[in-house]
Formats: sequence, structure tokens, C-alpha cells
Amino acid sequence: MYDIGMRKRALVLVGQGRSLNSVSKETGISRAAIRSWQTRIEPLDWMNRAAPCPRCCDVPRKPEDPAAYSYLLGLYLGDGCISFQRQGVYSLRIACADAWPGLIEACANAIQSVRPDNKVCRVQSEGCQYVTCWSKHWPCLFPQHGPGKKHERVIALELWQQEIVDAHPWEFIRGLIHSDGCRSINWTTRMISGERKRYEYPRYWFTNVSDDIRKLYTDTLDKLGVEWRNCTRNGNPYNISVARRASVALMDTHVGPKY
Repeated sequence: MYDIGMRKRALVLVGQGRSLNSVSKETGISRAAIRSWQTRIEPLDWMNRAAPCPRCCDVPRKPEDPAAYSYLLGLYLGDGCISFQRQGVYSLRIACADAWPGLIEACANAIQSVRPDNKVCRVQSEGCQYVTCWSKHWPCLFPQHGPGKKHERVIALELWQQEIVDAHPWEFIRGLIHSDGCRSINWTTRMISGERKRYEYPRYWFTNVSDDIRKLYTDTLDKLGVEWRNCTRNGNPYNISVARRASVALMDTHVGPKY
């Protein structure tokens, strides 16, 4: 009675943690039908068909598109999560605000480049979209995955990941800024010819609760020659500022504002 498109949509919604009742009301599909699809292999086949994992094959190698991977790694460390679904399948979800459609598109393209044979979909939520993809191999590609929140566990790159970031540092920085950062206009006042005038200047912010993730960000900035400083707010050192003119110019060239 239901085509494969309707089945996929229902399973996507359930995979986001929605109740069977709410999915049934939204899609018009009976709860019994959705429940039966959850326990059968057939509906999940489309999630599993993919090229072999580059990390858990006989000879481990880097992802085919390391630049896309470096960008996606930044997005994942900021606003991403990996969740076990069922039958050995994991979902990678990156939360992207509706205000930045270009970012949503860039995120989807990066995921597709890293797992080209897997389906990438977008699940609408209030004010944002979850760019989502299923694979058995997300924990292989992102070994930082683990129980609990990222800031409550150690986040360290493996050697092969660090080599990718070293080769594609701006992509990594862009992913971190697109997830947990922004470009804003700050202002102050200055005395000019005896008159106090307002002075505006651009600044990049990066905010993350994890000490490890902030250090990955600042270590990469150091290698790129970008000057930064910690800005403590309410006693919390969660904010990294880039405000020097030359450093902002570098960031504008390689990162730019969200779009």
C-alpha cells in the first residue's frame, strides 16, 4: 500500500527520535505498518548499500575526498552526532540552521563526497534541518564517537585524521566556524580630532564547551598564522576571538561569513 518513498520518509522521522504516533499523524501511515518496517531487513537495505569503508578494509586508507572529509570533520565536532539505529546501522546528523541555506547545501555535498553511495536526506525541525546519512561505518570514519556529550569525553584526532587536517586546514576551520562560529561586526568608540566617534570592525567568533575541540581549532589557526585570543565570559573560557585586521582578512579569504 505504501511506496518506497513513503517508507523511507517514515523511517527517517522515526530515526530522529519521533514517536510512532506523531509520525503516523504526519504521514498518514498506520503505526502498525511503521512498526513492521522497523523490524524487517528490506526497508534498511537502501541505507546499507555503499562502497567499502576506507578505514576498516584490509588496507586502511584515507577517505577518497580528504578536503570534503576535513570540512565534515569540523561540522561533526561542532554540531554533529552519530547515533546507533538498528541492525548495525548508524546515522550521522548535522544540525544546520534554516537561516543558512548555502551551509545546508555544503554540508550535504560534503557528506555525499565522503560516502558517495549512501543516501543523504534533510529532516526539517523547528528552525533547522538535520542533514542525515545512514551507514555502518560512521564510527570508523569518526572515531571520536562515543557515549555522552563531546565535552565530557576526550576528543583527539587519530594520526590519519591529523594528516588530513594538516593537508586541508582551511576546510577544517571552515567546518568549525560553520558549526559553532560566526563572523560578526563589533564596535567601539575612539577620540578623533577631539570628537568621540563610533568605530566598527569585523571579528570571527568560535564558541565550544569542549577544551579539546577549542584546542584543535586554535592549534590549526596557529599553523595558518592566524592570531587569536581567548575571551572569558562569566568565568567560562568558551569563546575564541579573531579580530586582528590581517587575521580577519585571512579568514575572509578562506572562510567568510555563513550564507
